[in-house]
Amino acid sequence: MRLDKYLKVTRLIKRRTVANEACDAEKISVNGKIARASYEVKVGDIIEINMGTRPLKVKVLSVSEHATKDTAADNYSVIE
Repeated sequence: MRLDKYLKVTRLIKRRTVANEACDAEKISVNGKIARASYEVKVGDIIEINMGTRPLKVKVLSVSEHATKDTAADNYSVIE
């Protein structure tokens, strides 16, 4: 699954266009490297989001095409 879509499905970022713009502005990194919106997310990846007042670091636990509001947080675990 593309990085921008993963961020939207898991509700880490509210809209896919905002996720895409954040990737273009180099605010999203995966495994320590700046990632493009087209990056293919895999289980075990560490995603760091540097938007807002403090960075958010999460580990990908699963990749699913659809997630409800209740199950969105099950796809990742917050590291920092």
